[in-house]
Amino acid sequence: MYVTPEQIQNTSKANVEAMLSIANAQFSALEKLAALNSSALKSAFEDTMANARALAGAKDMQELVTLQTTFAQPAIDKAISYSKSVYEVATQTNAEFSKFAEKRVAEWNENFASLLDQAVKNAPAGSDVAVTAVRQMIAAANSAYDNFTKAAKQATEIAQANVVAATESAKNFAKAKKVA
Repeated sequence: MYVTPEQIQNTSKANVEAMLSIANAQFSALEKLAALNSSALKSAFEDTMANARALAGAKDMQELVTLQTTFAQPAIDKAISYSKSVYEVATQTNAEFSKFAEKRVAEWNENFASLLDQAVKNAPAGSDVAVTAVRQMIAAANSAYDNFTKAAKQATEIAQANVVAATESAKNFAKAKKVA
């Protein structure tokens, strides 16, 4: 059971590809966030300019107060939309990283199982107990990882439901303020 230069090269190549994949996912997320921030900043600047012009054209105090009140709802809606977009980018990026991690764990398990099978072939007589113990440890670790993954997915689903509920509450609160 020897490690060949080809195996080392293949492993190194796979690791480089994995790191490039992670870097690409991070860059994509940063690019999305930069575009989102740029768009939000531009929109806020344009709104501010339009609002300032409208306020400057107010003829009396009542019109000024009315204008300020009408500016609040679109600002709240845009803030909610922005927050939702940032959350979506974060969720997508997290999903990509989770898929990557799951793939790497599956590859590691497969490689380790193959290595263990090769070791068993060359193992001395009577080492069955040790091999069985190692296999049981791997099974337990895989079970714990699966449970952790399921719990993380459930937590993500709960968090997403809470974000949706909070968004709806904020919208309803803003609408109630507008009516009042």
